[in-house]
Amino acid sequence: MSAADSERDVIVIGGGLAGIAAALDCAAAGARVTLLEVRRRLGGAAYSFERDGLRIDNGQHVFLRCCTAYRGLLARLGSERGVVLQQRLQIPVLSPGGEPVVLRRSRLPAPLHLAGALMRYRHLTFAQRLRAARAAVALGRLDPDDEMLERQTLGEWLAGHGQGPDAVAALWDLIALPTLNLPAAQASLGLGAFVFRTGLLASASAGDIGFHERPLSETIAQPAAAALTRAGVRVRLGWRAEEIERIGAGFQVRGTGALDARAVIVAVPHQRAAGLLEALAPDIAARLHRLESSPIVNLHVVYDRPVCEHRFAAGVRTPVQYLFDRTAAGGAPPGYQYLAVSLSGAEREMQMSVDALRELYLPALSALLPRARQARVQSFLATREHAATFRAVPGVARLRPGARTHTPGLVLAGAFTGTGWPATLEGAVLSGHTAARAALAVL
Repeated sequence: MSAADSERDVIVIGGGLAGIAAALDCAAAGARVTLLEVRRRLGGAAYSFERDGLRIDNGQHVFLRCCTAYRGLLARLGSERGVVLQQRLQIPVLSPGGEPVVLRRSRLPAPLHLAGALMRYRHLTFAQRLRAARAAVALGRLDPDDEMLERQTLGEWLAGHGQGPDAVAALWDLIALPTLNLPAAQASLGLGAFVFRTGLLASASAGDIGFHERPLSETIAQPAAAALTRAGVRVRLGWRAEEIERIGAGFQVRGTGALDARAVIVAVPHQRAAGLLEALAPDIAARLHRLESSPIVNLHVVYDRPVCEHRFAAGVRTPVQYLFDRTAAGGAPPGYQYLAVSLSGAEREMQMSVDALRELYLPALSALLPRARQARVQSFLATREHAATFRAVPGVARLRPGARTHTPGLVLAGAFTGTGWPATLEGAVLSGHTAARAALAVL
């Protein structure tokens, strides 16, 4: 293809949420788009597979009502029926030997919508609840864009506002771990302030939780393939991009083959992006090499009878962080129950064998779920994502690049870019929209 022929061409490298959103936007604006994905499927880090007769998601990717970009992408893909959104935030919190405590927002405006739930939260003493309320008000007043917040951890700030280790473990880490993929003791105060302010304190309904009722392959990968085809995007699966070279005013992407384009959107994980950018954007590549990763481990447990009455629940004073009922979505046999246990910031669990995980977590589940003590475990599986997200530690904001590089037409997308959000579904989709605008600007 000649240079003139490629003037309206955009290549998107990566078929995750960021790449899907960017490709659809570029195609809608009239660009000729080719999406390259090294795997034989779309969806990136949000995918499903089959094992032992179960349909298993690699992770429990929940979202919030305030995640408008992600919800908009689901609508664009026609996937709304595959998800469900809480009418009001409600989190059952379980602890060994105790009755469940439900954190439920009221209909009052923010921040009063959580006051009643906090005052009734029996996993804290009354004095701890009062101190937590004062800390929440102070946290809501922080500006997440203040560079000073990148100099300390969320845990250090909480300690300075009267939050001891027990209060952090029983309350603050319920939000920090699943959103930042790190405990408060390690996480960036800036990103922590953003999460609490945006998801819980900005509006009463912002933190209502959304769930994927169907496997991720049915919610994202398959509908995305159909939507991209309808939009005229050429999707090439099993195509590995290995090098990007500047050719005149455009680029050539080499790997499984060679393709020319006026603009290239790099929408792969940050470690992979660093390798592709070393020749044309070495400064950004160096920053991405310093952007570390944080793991997630998921446990998949099938019991021979129902043992949990909750759609999902959090755990305190237990190694179980969050558990989800995936019986229907996973296709468990009639009468059985399939629970998925999500473990964020799971550096310890990454090093444990399946047998060691089973030895630790089955008794922990029985301590939370009395009916599990009489049940037989039909299946116990573990899935591991060693580089599930970038590591959201203090100073990370300086390492996250924007969409544009110093080379016009070479653009970045991905949850690791400077979206302001942590590594979430929302951040990934927002980055795709931003990258598309930057790529279209050079056409």
